[in-house]
Amino acid sequence: MPTLSPGPAKLTPALAPTHWMEVILNASPAELPLDLASELNLDSTRQPEMTLRPGLAELNLDPETQPEETPAPNMAELTLEPVHCRPELLDACADLINEQWPRSRASRLHSLGQSSDAFPLCLMLLSTPHMPKAAPIVVGHARLSRVMDRPQSLLVETVVVARALRGRGFGRQLMEGLEVFARARGFRRLHLTTHDQMQFYAHLGYQLGEPVQGLVFTSRRLPTTLLSAFPRAPSPQPPCKAPNLTAQVAPRGPKGPPLPPPPPLPEPLTTSPPTPSWNPPKSLLETQYKDMKGCPIFWMEKDI
Repeated sequence: MPTLSPGPAKLTPALAPTHWMEVILNASPAELPLDLASELNLDSTRQPEMTLRPGLAELNLDPETQPEETPAPNMAELTLEPVHCRPELLDACADLINEQWPRSRASRLHSLGQSSDAFPLCLMLLSTPHMPKAAPIVVGHARLSRVMDRPQSLLVETVVVARALRGRGFGRQLMEGLEVFARARGFRRLHLTTHDQMQFYAHLGYQLGEPVQGLVFTSRRLPTTLLSAFPRAPSPQPPCKAPNLTAQVAPRGPKGPPLPPPPPLPEPLTTSPPTPSWNPPKSLLETQYKDMKGCPIFWMEKDI
């Protein structure tokens, strides 16, 4: 295509905007008349500039410059580690728990700082970082406590998964990891409470159970006499023995006529005895237990 080289006689101030664009794109400042070049404010040392404003449909960004989304942790790269073994992750773990149950940060860090191998023990589900110097991602958390009068049981508390990672199977990974962790240390049963996740725990094999009492603190140096001072779960009372109602001959007094015979025995009851006031829960939709705030709470347990 020949290069457009307009002369002064061919350029008039009444040119259409499209013609002005053609002049700017195909002509250099040296080829334009002086009066036109001055009107355009073109510098002879640089090329004319133009601003493009394409519509949204015309934008085509380079894929390499697109921001990358943080990939979800790989199930095969998850680890379960005690909090007290990773003190550098205390802040991240506290943020994870407070995201679900807001609480004073100082109080939360103090509670996590009580974790020890002697129980209670706080566990974190961690994602192994891909970068060598990157910190692990705290995916989930759970706390394990000893149970009063049940040396082979543990109480599972404060089970939580990061909000952005829920619904992807990490809750199941956390609970299954807890079972492996507890079984490797000689425990054979887990207890927990829930307000609205009964179906989730039922799918994991948990069943409705009875309340248990968790120990807030334990120690290998704690004497047995001190542990025995804790209140114990009420034990069922042995059935009372019915009094002997068989007829007996009234003894004769030393003087006077004999005493009258005792009244006849009452006829045996034909109705069934009254049902006990305590009935174990049988449905995942009903419970007779409530927490300190008066909300219904379900006790569940599982043999591991």
